[in-house]
Amino acid sequence: MAHPKRKVSKQRRDKRRTHYKATVPTLATCSNCGSAVMYHHVCPECGYYRGRQLINKNVD
Repeated sequence: MAHPKRKVSKQRRDKRRTHYKATVPTLATCSNCGSAVMYHHVCPECGYYRGRQLINKNVD
């Protein structure tokens, strides 16, 4: 098995990890109700996706 010859310094380790960051999801507006929706997801407010109702959300 591979075995490290030298200790990896904190600076070298942290330089390698600079690209590990969380990304903000891209949001779109719902074509039915206008609320913010993540791409390729059903709208949590009205239940529509691409112009079709997939989840029945009864607002009484």
